[in-house]
Amino acid sequence: MMFVNLAVADVDKARDFFTRAGFSFDEMFCDPGTLCMTINEKTKVMLLHRRRFAGYSAGPVADPDDGREVLLALEAGSRAEVDRRVDAALEAGATELRPGEDLGFLYTRTFRDLDGHGWEVLFMDPGAIPQDADS
Repeated sequence: MMFVNLAVADVDKARDFFTRAGFSFDEMFCDPGTLCMTINEKTKVMLLHRRRFAGYSAGPVADPDDGREVLLALEAGSRAEVDRRVDAALEAGATELRPGEDLGFLYTRTFRDLDGHGWEVLFMDPGAIPQDADS
């Protein structure tokens, strides 16, 4: 399994935002300072209040406004699902990180959540990848 840990300023606002963006939570691992957001059966995102995150990270909490330490990329099953997920996030208060990209075989859109973390939702069709004529 993989657990990604992110600092959030307000756990309740993070829950509301990510619920509105279409995500769900594993309540067994949630408490007033922590949310366990389910990506799939093998991947969880732990949204930790900044004070709690600082205890785990053993150092200062980075400010996402100053730069990007990570871009969380989530695969979608279709272009329509990419649009649904990102549109829901934007309607819930996210902001666009950068313009979407359509390479034919790869379709991506990105957003910044309420705490400034970067998320990319993508659909890739490996069968549509152009074949190099020189290979």
